[in-house]
Amino acid sequence: MPLGLDLVVGLVVLAMASRTSVGRRAINLAQQKISHLLDRAENPVDALDLAYQKQLEALQQVRRGVAEVVTSEKRLEMQAAQLRQNQEKLQGQAKLAVQQGRDDLARLALTRSQTANGQLESLEQQVQQLKEQEQKLEITSQALQAKVQAFRTQRDTLKAQYSAAQASARIGETVTGISKDMTDVNLMLERAQDKTAQMQARAAAIDQLVSTGALDTVGGSGGDDIDRQLQAAVGDAAVESQLSQLRQEVLAEPGGQQRLGSLDVSQDPPKKGG
Repeated sequence: MPLGLDLVVGLVVLAMASRTSVGRRAINLAQQKISHLLDRAENPVDALDLAYQKQLEALQQVRRGVAEVVTSEKRLEMQAAQLRQNQEKLQGQAKLAVQQGRDDLARLALTRSQTANGQLESLEQQVQQLKEQEQKLEITSQALQAKVQAFRTQRDTLKAQYSAAQASARIGETVTGISKDMTDVNLMLERAQDKTAQMQARAAAIDQLVSTGALDTVGGSGGDDIDRQLQAAVGDAAVESQLSQLRQEVLAEPGGQQRLGSLDVSQDPPKKGG
């Protein structure tokens, strides 16, 4: 189920189950699930970037405030300079009116000059207040800028540490998976080594049997080489006995001596020099 859908389901459960005891248990479970989902969804790197962005926005607001105060201060200073010029002009007009015997015009000019003087004093007070406000905002801006720079350094450090920890965790998970696989590999190696040892022992045993001659009689009648030689001698004696008996029978028959002599001549090769 997608993460957003899980959160929606959890909120729906909280809304529907807030009035019963079973519902309160469901609320606790849903809160646990939502907390787990939020923890899984939260990325500390994104949170640090967001906090840094908010601090930058606050610093920009302070700087804009300083700029606005300076702008207002300059505007009032321009108005004050214009009032001073008007005052000088009114003073000159009053002096000229007195020279011409026009006290009424001189009085009017002096009255206007006095009014301008009051306005000028008010503007100067406002300018002073704006200067003080500007200084405070500058101090605030500098302090906030230092704070933002310090937070940026801390953010970069934490991001590097988190990335390193995340990489270590991934490597650990990979190594853990390899370790599980290596357990099976080790078992296979142990079985192969055991079978190899068994085959080596079997080959050594066979070599020993071959070297001692124990395998020469495999499939025979049994006994060792002496028994076989003795049995062969007994067989030869039996053959000679039967041959001798046949010779006697042939000699007993008429003409047997002649047949036996011709047989012996035909079988025996002629001797040289005899």
